[in-house]
Amino acid sequence: MAYNLKEVVAKKPSRFTSGHRMCAGCGAPPVARMILRALHDGDKAVVANSTGCMEVSTCIYPYSAWTDSYIHTAFECAGATCSGVEAAYKSLKRQGKLVENDGSQTKFISFGGDGGTYDIGLQSLSGAMERGHDMTYVCYDNGAYMNTGIQRSSATPKFADTTTSPAGTVIPGKMQSRKDLTLIMCSHHLPYVAQTLAMGNFKDLYEKAEKAIYTEGPTFLNVLAPCPRGWGYNTEDLMLINKLAADTCYWPIYEFENGKYHVSYKPAKKLPIEEFLRPQKRFKHMFKPGNEWMIKAFQDEVDKRWQELLNLEEITNR
Repeated sequence: MAYNLKEVVAKKPSRFTSGHRMCAGCGAPPVARMILRALHDGDKAVVANSTGCMEVSTCIYPYSAWTDSYIHTAFECAGATCSGVEAAYKSLKRQGKLVENDGSQTKFISFGGDGGTYDIGLQSLSGAMERGHDMTYVCYDNGAYMNTGIQRSSATPKFADTTTSPAGTVIPGKMQSRKDLTLIMCSHHLPYVAQTLAMGNFKDLYEKAEKAIYTEGPTFLNVLAPCPRGWGYNTEDLMLINKLAADTCYWPIYEFENGKYHVSYKPAKKLPIEEFLRPQKRFKHMFKPGNEWMIKAFQDEVDKRWQELLNLEEITNR
């Protein structure tokens, strides 16, 4: 679909309104706002949101930042809740108890952080995707359990300093590699899976969100949503952090559609991973004398995963 992004952003009313309590410099609000803007005019949405930063900060009784139908559900079951509502909607339509004559569509979108998606909610997410519900699941990935005190999750990158993987004299931060949930979702053989950023390329986020929402069947979006408190960057550097994540290939921007991988952004000059790590306090211990091996290990893993993705693109597009 051809469109002017400035016109879309300027003229479409926001379905995720201002006045919420999300932190300054947080990547999650732009994710919700732009994804909901990808809904076509007149169409309705039912939003399911698992417990987490976004839920506690946007739905404080008696106020809500959500203009569409909204369900707060428990940490572990956003996928199940959204799929249940979608199944009930289809059943009511089949029975003739729900009639829509205005030509609009009703879409089902679930939001969850990495704690409620990679970890606690993985089972219900996997089940909803495997059953084939017509819904879009969005993970806003901030790389830890930020809402409850910056504890590590399986989305936390290796060596990151968190309250449950503190960098000190015994261990240099989290010792396990970050789970690649996007590839796990691709392994569910979904019609559409994509990975993108909260900021830095709104056009890419908007286009991938529109494609995910209007692709029939289960779809998944993994969106990097930096956290100034947990990552330790200046609030005004949200755009910079996103850009560095893409330009170092720490967070590849790509999509998986009908069994084929397509890398949407390949930096003309791939930056060294130090550029992404240095502005974040959670990685400051990596730059102390004697810890050069940690930066090299981090770089090696990023390079390995980037090359694996390029290989998948080549193989599936032959």
